[in-house]
Parts: sequence; structure tokens; C-alpha cells
Amino acid sequence: MGGGVALALAGAGLYAQIEGDRGIPPIASTGDFEISGIEVNATGDNAEAARAAGWREAQRKAWEQLWAKNGLGGGTAPALDAGTLDGMVSAIVVENEQIGPHRYIATLGVIFDRARTGGYLGMQGQVARSAPMLVIPVLYQGGVGSVFETRTPWQKAWAEFRTGESVIDYVRPTGSGADSLLLTEGQITRRSRNWWRMILDEFGAADVVIPIARLQREFPGGPVHGTFSARYGPDNRYLGSFEMTAVSEDKLPAMLNEAVKRIDGLYAAALAAGKLTPDATLVVQPQIDPKLVDEVLAKSGPVAAGPVAGVESAPVAAATTASQTQTFTVQFSTPDAVALDAGLAAVRAVAGVQGATVSSLAIGGMSVIRATYAGDLEALSAGLKAQGWKVTQGAGAIVIRK
Repeated sequence: MGGGVALALAGAGLYAQIEGDRGIPPIASTGDFEISGIEVNATGDNAEAARAAGWREAQRKAWEQLWAKNGLGGGTAPALDAGTLDGMVSAIVVENEQIGPHRYIATLGVIFDRARTGGYLGMQGQVARSAPMLVIPVLYQGGVGSVFETRTPWQKAWAEFRTGESVIDYVRPTGSGADSLLLTEGQITRRSRNWWRMILDEFGAADVVIPIARLQREFPGGPVHGTFSARYGPDNRYLGSFEMTAVSEDKLPAMLNEAVKRIDGLYAAALAAGKLTPDATLVVQPQIDPKLVDEVLAKSGPVAAGPVAGVESAPVAAATTASQTQTFTVQFSTPDAVALDAGLAAVRAVAGVQGATVSSLAIGGMSVIRATYAGDLEALSAGLKAQGWKVTQGAGAIVIRK
């Protein structure tokens, strides 16, 4: 009786650790270009006309900034008509706006479609990215460290970060369900490679990055001082740090968003310097005892020099290549949860898929699956086509649709 009560209490305690409104699904990272913080001040015959004029002004200013940042031609951005800009822009993000009867004052973000904008920028080819890196965003505030136990502004900043333009292939957990049990502040102090392998395999990652934020408030609602550091690997190695200050609590989200971009810059610099390579100790190298090999050969008797009659022998190199596992990215549209389940089930149903996890969930947009597959990308594409999916293949990634 007492054992049953203890088991029930333990189960209730475990449920309490994962229940509740936890987790912030990361946005889909499609690689589009985003320019934020565009300030506009426009007028019009009415509120709607003023807003439309403000958005057109934001598109023009964003195009000029995008050209200055990414244009290979240099100099002044080429003048484009409003219709061309409308076709290049995939979304307008309203950061702050004030709408009057004839005036529109706002701070906007403009997202340009990469496929339709890349040609104007003169971009060709693809940028080499890192191996899949699991993100564990740790926040210290009020003397307490947390990751996904509760919703935090640091977790939110990483969930909203558009990773498409980054050279780091981030694997961002949603933070819901068992994530709050597996990924905790205590996890970053563990050194057990077996434990880390289990965690990384669960999320389809090759290694881990640990962005840390420490927030101190002078008084409620007052300045917030932040110390940020970039760490990586199962040994929690240090890469760099910096400090920032938000003048008030309502400016904290903007400061954290900027901090995420700066930490991403630290990881990108580490990748370029050859530091951000997957830890070799996280890869299991099976070892066979030579004595066991000798015993097996002795029991089996002499081995024939040539192939056995009637049996076709396959080259060893081909068998070895076929057995190697690789990690690929599968993107697909998820208008609802049913579409998400259908895409995940389709990937898992392909013969040779050893694991498939959702690395980026976007209901109403494009979700991303990280698939571990024993074979090459062409074979994975063929397996999905056999199920009736239309497949568009890229470098290490495919897009599927019905």
C-alpha cells in the first residue's frame, strides 16, 4: 500500500514538472532576409492610406539597407519600382505603430524572400553551415538559473531569432513536454558522454551550444544590466562574452534580441576559426576485441579465397557507404497539427530512417524535421516520392509537399 502511494506521488510530481503552459515554438527559418527597426512617418487622405504609404516607405528604406549589407555591386542601391518591391517582400513585421486619422508613425521590420531577392543582390551558391547544434539557452535572474522550466524572455528571444541567415545550424527545442526535464541548468555541468549522446540523439544534433544570459535589475521597472556569454560543447567551453543594458523593463526584449545576434556572431567567428567542430568523443566508435575475432575465425574454419558459387558478392566499400548514417533537413508546410503528423509519419516511414525529430515547429508556416538516415539524400527523396510526396532537393535538405 505504502509503495503504491509513493509511486503515485512520484508520478504526480513528475507530471507537475512538465504540465502547464511551457515552451515557445521557434519560428521557421527559411533563410529569408530580414531588416528590422525601420522608422516611418507617413501621411494620407485617411488612416488606411497613411498606413499603406508608411509600409511602402519601409520597403524602400529596408531595400537600401539590405543592399548596403549584402549587395555585391556596392555603392547605392538600384532604384526599384513599388511593384517590384512588393513582389520581393514576403512579410511586414509591426514592431510598434501609432495610427491617426491621416498619419502613420511606426517602427517596422521587412522580410524579403530569398529566392526573389537573391538575384537582385547578385548572390550565387550557398553558404557552408555548421553541423547541427543543439541550443540550450540558460538564463540567470534573481539568483536562479533556468532553461525551459518556465517561459523566459531569453528563451523567447532565441525562439524568435531567424536562423536562416546564420552559418550555424541551430536545433532549437520547443521547451514543452519532456524538454523541461532533459534540458536544465544542471545539464550543462554534466560531463558524461553517454548522457550527452542520449540528449543529442533525441534532438538530432551533433553537438551543443550554450548561450548564457545573466540579468540584474537595479529596481523594479528600472535599468536591467545583462551579461552574456557564448559557450559550447559538453565541457561547457568559453568562447566570449559582452555586457548590455536596457534602460527600462519594456526595452528588455529589444536588448535580448540584439544579444542573440551578437552571440550568433561569436559562434560564427568560432566556426570560421575551426573551434566549433563536433566533439569527437560524442561519436560512438565500436571496438571489437581482437581475441574474440580470433576465436570466431578459429571456430568457423578456413575461409574460401573466392566467392561462393551462386552467391553474388557486393563490394565492401559500397556496403560501408550504404551503412553510414547522415542527418538531413526536411521542410514542409504545416497549416495545422494534422499536416505536421502526416509529414513526420511520412519521414519516419522511409526505410533506413533511424530517427526524425521536429527541430522547428511553425503551425501556419514551414516546419523543419531533422532526419537521421542510413543512406544519401537521393535515396531519402526517392522514399518520400514513393509515398506520393513532391520533393524539391537542395544541399543537405529537401522540401516536400502533397
